[in-house]
Amino acid sequence: TMVLKKIHFIFLFGIALLFVNCSEYQKLLNSDDASKKYRSAEEYYKKGEFRKANRLIEQVIPKYRGKPQAERIIFFFADSYFKTKNYILSSYQYENFIKSYPKSQRIEEAQFRAAQCYYFLSPEYSLDQEDTYTAIDKLQLFINLYPTSEYAEEANQMILELQSKLEQKDFEIAKGYYTIRDYSAAIKSQDNFVSSFPGTKFREQALYVKFISAYEIAINSVLTKKQARLKELQQQYATILRYYPETFFLEELDQKMEVVNKEFNLLAQNQVN
Repeated sequence: TMVLKKIHFIFLFGIALLFVNCSEYQKLLNSDDASKKYRSAEEYYKKGEFRKANRLIEQVIPKYRGKPQAERIIFFFADSYFKTKNYILSSYQYENFIKSYPKSQRIEEAQFRAAQCYYFLSPEYSLDQEDTYTAIDKLQLFINLYPTSEYAEEANQMILELQSKLEQKDFEIAKGYYTIRDYSAAIKSQDNFVSSFPGTKFREQALYVKFISAYEIAINSVLTKKQARLKELQQQYATILRYYPETFFLEELDQKMEVVNKEFNLLAQNQVN
């Protein structure tokens, strides 16, 4: 049918066009015309074809080294890596730009992008956080250098997000002690966590884990230590409700407190008798 013939023609035309474009790009790569490569790289960049732009710029850089255009080209090179999400090479090239052109008008943007690369390199909270610490240091340095920058607010938001990731990692490590039933270590690590991150969003959970760890110890304690530990649990419960009166863990806490109060009252009665 005519419709199928049209579709077939458009498909073949598309393939031919792609082949022509690829062969033209290949010719460019093999060419010795540095200025044509540079112009073409900018055209590819504007069209969103960042990988092609990057490869052409990489070939052009040695030809322009020491010339007035070098500053623009090196920044462009770093940016093309950034756009293709190759953040390791992008940060390296931005750092190279910062060292080479400390008085450039684009130095502020370069400083921000170099730090932002590490923000994107920061992995999930459960993995090694070396890049997270580097990102926080670099973003903080940027804010110190350019407190009124248009990027300052974004940099602050990224720092908060990265710090939250570090908090989560520390909280999960502390919580892990409860999971393996090392309740004493769980209590100590949650105390350390709360003192290290006083404003953390995981504080409610930390207090809860500390409570249920202390509960396991108290309920299974020898009689000589049991009453004091049960009293400590009553105080912990009161602290949680003072800070979080509508805590997500209220139902479970109340159930455990029924047991705590019952055992505490029983021990108190036995002492009277």
